[in-house]
Amino acid sequence: MRLVLHLVGQETEVSESFADAIVKMRKGIKDCKVCHNISDQEVCEVCSDRRRDHSLVCVVESIRDVMAIEDTGQFRGVYHVLGGVISPIEGVGPSDIMIHSLVERVARGEIKELIMAISPTIEGDTTIFFVSKQLENSPVKITTIARGISFGGELEYADELTLGRSIVSRIPYRVRE
Repeated sequence: MRLVLHLVGQETEVSESFADAIVKMRKGIKDCKVCHNISDQEVCEVCSDRRRDHSLVCVVESIRDVMAIEDTGQFRGVYHVLGGVISPIEGVGPSDIMIHSLVERVARGEIKELIMAISPTIEGDTTIFFVSKQLENSPVKITTIARGISFGGELEYADELTLGRSIVSRIPYRVRE
């Protein structure tokens, strides 16, 4: 709303220039032909970066997930954006998201591990299960991100499924010297 009010107060040429810039931006954005991230090139910056580990692929639901993981500065592999999760209730099946291209990438033999960074929901778990079934005869290692209590969270407010998974997926604690 503030942007609209700002533009209304500007000269017509300024508003038209702004609108043209948005149209040009939208026309210039493409899907990366490798991972389906957004890019202004055929291959995105992440996929074209030779310093990244291309044998380690983080599978995510959306482009926003790529941005969130990149913001951590902790991941040096590459991505595969599914464009959603399997959700029969919403009419989204395996052919509606980018699973086939993921299976093709794995079949090329360059990928050693898939990190399934998908939301811990019924749909997310269904998607992870489906992908793992598609790749069960492949030597690729399939892992999921750790799930559990968020930092600063209170145990008493965690739901049973999250708390249970955090207990089952516990990791060793080491005192660093």
